[in-house]
Amino acid sequence: MLTTIISFGVILAFALVAFCTIRWWNLTLTGVTPMPLYVFIAILFTSGLDVGLIMFPLAFDFPLYADTVAEPAYGVTNPLALEFGFWGFLIWAFYFLTTFYFCAIEPRVKFFEIPAVKILNNVVIIATCAFTGALFINYMPYYIIEVGDGETILPVFYLICFLVILIASFSSTDLKFVRVLSVSSTGLFLCLIGYMWYNAGMSLGDFTRTASNIGGYFGNIEEFITPMTAYHEFYLFWWFAWSIMIGQFVARFVGGLKTWQLLAALLIFPSIPLGMWFSVLYFYFLNDIGTDGLPNWAMTIVGIVFVINSFDSLIRLYTDNLNLTTERFGTVSYVFANAIGLFVLSLLFTWDFLKIEWIGTVVIGIYLLALNYLFFLKRKQLTKLTGDARPIAE
Repeated sequence: MLTTIISFGVILAFALVAFCTIRWWNLTLTGVTPMPLYVFIAILFTSGLDVGLIMFPLAFDFPLYADTVAEPAYGVTNPLALEFGFWGFLIWAFYFLTTFYFCAIEPRVKFFEIPAVKILNNVVIIATCAFTGALFINYMPYYIIEVGDGETILPVFYLICFLVILIASFSSTDLKFVRVLSVSSTGLFLCLIGYMWYNAGMSLGDFTRTASNIGGYFGNIEEFITPMTAYHEFYLFWWFAWSIMIGQFVARFVGGLKTWQLLAALLIFPSIPLGMWFSVLYFYFLNDIGTDGLPNWAMTIVGIVFVINSFDSLIRLYTDNLNLTTERFGTVSYVFANAIGLFVLSLLFTWDFLKIEWIGTVVIGIYLLALNYLFFLKRKQLTKLTGDARPIAE
C-alpha cells in the first residue's frame, strides 16, 4: 500500500514540475524577502537537508548498497550512484515545485490560509522537526563513539539534542540569524569536505576516478523515480514530508529567477557539494579508511550545525504561520516553549510512536487537496500569474 502511495505521489509531482516549467517557463519569481542567489541556495541547502547527510553514508548506506546478495535491486548500479540518487539532483525537483507554488500561486489562491489546511500543514511541519531530532538522537552513538559503547543512547545524547533544539529556537527569532547561519554552515560543510579529502590522502586523480561512479545514477535515472527497495521508499517519503514546508520557507528568499532558472538552480547547485561529499566518503569506504578521532568529531559538529539549520528554519515557518511570534509571547517564552515541545515530540519518534511514512502520506494528500481546490475553485486566478510572492489583497 505504501509503495503505491509514494509511487503515485512521485509521478504526480514530476508531472506537475513538467507542467509548471513548460506553462510558465519565463515567469519571473520574486519572494517577499529576495536574496542574492548564493544566499538563497545556502538557505535552501541547509534547510532542506539534515543530519542524515552526514551520518548515514559511511555508517549505514554504503555497506547496505554494496550487499547486492541481500538486496539484489541495488545491483542496478554502484553504491555511490545510489547514495547520490537518494539525496541529489532529480528529487530536488520536489522543492522546485513547492517553491514555485508559494511564489506564484499561493498568494493568489490562499489555499494554505484555509483554517483546516493551515492546521494540518503546521502539524506536518512540527512532526517533521521532531523526526529530525529523533534521527539525531538515534545516530549520535555511531558517530560520537568516544562517548559510550557506540550503540547505546546515553542521557548525554538527549541533553545534546535538547541544547541543539534550544539554540535553533533562539536562532529562529530573527531571519538574519537564519541567513547568517545558513551561509556560514554551507562554508563549514565545504571545509569539512576539504578536511576529509586531506585526511584520506586523496589525490585529484583519486577523486576524479571515485566521483565518476556518479555516472551510474544518470545512466539509470529512471530506476530512481519509484521505490526500488523499502529503504528507498523511506527516503522518498522523507523527501515528500519536507517538500511543502521547505518550499513555503525558501520561497520568500527567491530573488527574481525565471521559472526555468529556479528549476536548474535547484537541480544543479545543491547536487555539486552533495556529489563531492559522497565521493570523498566513498573513497573512505572503498579503501577501508577509519574515521576515529578528529574526523568523527568534525562530522558530528557539522551534523549538529545542519540540525540547527533545519530546526531554525522550520520553527520560524510554523511560528509565523500560527502567529506564535516573539512579539506576541516574548523571546524567552517563545524559545523555551518551542525547545521543550519539539524535544518531547522527538522522543516520541525515537520510540516509534510516529513514522515519517505517515507524514509523507499526509503531504501527498495535501497535494491532491490543493490540486482539486485549484482546478474546481481557483482556475481564473491562474490565468495571469505575476510570480510575486507578496500577498494579494482580496
